[in-house]
Amino acid sequence: MWLQLKFELHADEAERLADLIERAGAVSVTMQDAADQPLYEPALGTTPLWKLTWVLGLFEADTDIDAVLQQIETALGKPLPEYKLNPLEDKDWVRAWLDDFKPMRFGENLWIIPSTFTPPNPEAVNILLDPGLAFGTGTHPTTAMCLSWLDAHPPLNKTVIDYGCGSGILAIAACKLKASQALGVDTDPQALLATESNALNNQVEHLITTCLPRDCPTYTVDLLMANILAGPLEELAPALAALVRPEGQIILSGILETQTANLIQAYTPYFDIQLFKQQDEWICLEGIRKP
Repeated sequence: MWLQLKFELHADEAERLADLIERAGAVSVTMQDAADQPLYEPALGTTPLWKLTWVLGLFEADTDIDAVLQQIETALGKPLPEYKLNPLEDKDWVRAWLDDFKPMRFGENLWIIPSTFTPPNPEAVNILLDPGLAFGTGTHPTTAMCLSWLDAHPPLNKTVIDYGCGSGILAIAACKLKASQALGVDTDPQALLATESNALNNQVEHLITTCLPRDCPTYTVDLLMANILAGPLEELAPALAALVRPEGQIILSGILETQTANLIQAYTPYFDIQLFKQQDEWICLEGIRKP
């Protein structure tokens, strides 16, 4: 049995309270949206929270919660915000979390398979991937559209860059679809480690290398995929174009429908670019590098 301490408060107070809960001995601390408020595109270098945020601390069942609350209140220097204390049954939380993920098919022949499942079709192109700290498991429309594009356009013998690689899912999918080599680029070193680990699990580690953007090589590739956010995509247009050979291809995702016109305008000097697919409010663009 566990005890869950749950506070609802404004974003400007959430991080401090989360830190105090952790210092008071919580096994884990998480923050969740308390008002169904989407956060579509944070500014670079920021990690915004929802206007109303739940801060949840998980404690062992024998914890003296009264002492924990007193410690938090003393450190806070004012009365505690309203809270709830709930008992939680003891269970394998990792297993329960993974059970929410099922095999997913993209296009005709490309599957993402969590480790707890046997591939439904062993003859398909199966990528073994569990949800992790780095973004990209195929559940979000932006990733799903890129995977659908790869399934429809297998990069046979092509060189590939996965810019903003996250979990490495797109680089791995490209290599499983017979790309000759792939480079995963990300600003987060943890994402590079996740990409390397997932490449090893899928037996394509010999085809995939990783680097930070500042270490990105100067050679050009046949295909560049960038599933990040519209702001960085617009800013990076010249740099990404310089990485694609003439008549090479680019796939851009992470774009809201309202941002499409600006992105097309930013990439038109370098690419013949058009809509590939729309899913919900998200857009995926495809382009051919101009000579």
